[in-house]
Amino acid sequence: MSTEARNPRSFGLDKMSAQEIVRLMNEEEQTVIRALQAAEGGLAQAAEKAAEAFRGGHRVIYVGAGTSGRIATMDAAEMPPTFGIEADRFIALHAGGAQAQSQAIEDAEDSEVAAIQDLNEAAAARGDVVIGLAASGRTPYVLGAIRHAKQKGIWTCGIANNPHSPLLSEADLGVLLETGPEVLTGSTRLKAGTAQKLALNRISTAAMVLSGKVIENLMVDVKAKNHKLKERCVRIVRDLTTATEDEARQVLASNGWSVRQALDHLKATAGR
Repeated sequence: MSTEARNPRSFGLDKMSAQEIVRLMNEEEQTVIRALQAAEGGLAQAAEKAAEAFRGGHRVIYVGAGTSGRIATMDAAEMPPTFGIEADRFIALHAGGAQAQSQAIEDAEDSEVAAIQDLNEAAAARGDVVIGLAASGRTPYVLGAIRHAKQKGIWTCGIANNPHSPLLSEADLGVLLETGPEVLTGSTRLKAGTAQKLALNRISTAAMVLSGKVIENLMVDVKAKNHKLKERCVRIVRDLTTATEDEARQVLASNGWSVRQALDHLKATAGR
């Protein structure tokens, strides 16, 4: 597997200065963007499927173990505040459960049965989308989830960093992020993990744009839970209307700090 191979550029890693290590890692990270560019078609297809599921009232279910699982959990957790959606519309199944999100439980990834149980407990059903992530493309937990989801008639996507891996061939759509050997041999939290995070950024963001959760390039369904986000809401309303700052703040406050409701109110009053 390329992600487990030794990177010849870092053979002398233990003799390098801090600046040399940082420079080498910066240079190697350039392969991440090239990998994502090569995968644009697949990522776009995954985004379209995710949008279709969301618009149909279904869910996007990420599945991963270790670093991949934590990346999936982070992306899912950020969807409700960013796009104002329910917390159960994007979810992540992590090998080892909640404990594995903050503490490494390395052997949890070896159980296909656990993945089947987790999918069943999540009531995964036709209409949902299951996206499995594994740098190796061979993680049993992720493969088990993909296989079980397909048996249920659920559309699946497998994202892996090694070519010709089972995850890419067994999922309905395989997305290869070929990032090559890591600077620190086998540490896929580096280039492989970065590529996976960026891939999910693209899938989830594009899916929400396609689902009407964005006007122009503004997150009009953002949940204003703190001062910073309330100020963002004021700027969004001002950008999309002729309202002054005071008018925007007032209409937002009277509409529960919902940008979309504030815009509807301003549109209705402007037409009187």
